[in-house]
Amino acid sequence: MPNSPFSLDALEQYSPTIDEPDDFDQFWRDTLAEAVARPVLVDVRPEPTDLRLLDSWDVTFAGFGGDPVRAWYTRPAGVAEPLPTVVEYPGYGRGRGLPHERLTWPVAGYAHLLMDNRGQAGQYGAGDTADPHGAPGGPSPVTWGILDPRDYHYRRLITDAVRAVEAVRALPGVDGDRVTLVGNSQGGGIALAVAGLVDDLSAVLTTAPFLCDMRRAVQVSDPAPYGEIARYLAVHRDAEDAVWRTLSYVDGVSFARRATAPAHFGIGLRDTVCPPRTGFAAYNQYGAAARLPVPPAREMHVYPFNGHEGGEAVHVRRQLRWLDSVLHPAHASTN
Repeated sequence: MPNSPFSLDALEQYSPTIDEPDDFDQFWRDTLAEAVARPVLVDVRPEPTDLRLLDSWDVTFAGFGGDPVRAWYTRPAGVAEPLPTVVEYPGYGRGRGLPHERLTWPVAGYAHLLMDNRGQAGQYGAGDTADPHGAPGGPSPVTWGILDPRDYHYRRLITDAVRAVEAVRALPGVDGDRVTLVGNSQGGGIALAVAGLVDDLSAVLTTAPFLCDMRRAVQVSDPAPYGEIARYLAVHRDAEDAVWRTLSYVDGVSFARRATAPAHFGIGLRDTVCPPRTGFAAYNQYGAAARLPVPPAREMHVYPFNGHEGGEAVHVRRQLRWLDSVLHPAHASTN
């Protein structure tokens, strides 16, 4: 894999102007208002596992259009008090899997909600949430309904992700004042979107975020998911204007500009899936439109010789230490 064509100094200055629609905020206010009109929790039932140190529940909540969205809720066994909580969003093509697959956060002492990706499971992990809304577009999730922002798959998925925060705050054993978002790749882009739509979060941790600086990403990245958009446009040549318009409503840079929570980023400089410049575009503009007296704290960890895998376990350790320092400043330790 090649290095980024940008030097680190250039990446730290990269701040493109995103083609943001005039009705961006109204679009999302209307979308979320329709969703929150419905009760959020549909079903919560204990999930038997072989993990004696953790308790798990199979959660169903009402997402976009009231559609049932599945999630795993896991927390340390035998702990009665409300815990700070992590809401995690999986990557592209992944589902929620089995309840023992993602254990870092509950083992670290957090309550943890892992949201399923509607309609995406089967490429890299199992899931059981359908996406019943069909619309003209391509064959892969990133192109479903791509000709109109109201039909687009990511309008639904981002709405689900916002509702996941509402759902976790309605669950027992959750400290609703200390909710953090975590995601890698698509999950990182979704975490940024929710951070721009929900203003009372404790923190957001995003790694190799997808959905950022999307016009540029489609132009320079060949692998999926961005390459799937390029391949769609290679056949549907007259759809380009409609595609760029749709993508402008879900660009992570626009959401990042509105975010208010402290943020922790990680990027591999040899990433060809989510090009480094696109993640830096979100980082460099993070909180710029939040209208806060002091901009939200943010930090970036760069891995010069890594690709989309980023810093892996080293980065997770940095995430754990950073989040502990945000939630418990007295515990702060050096990364």
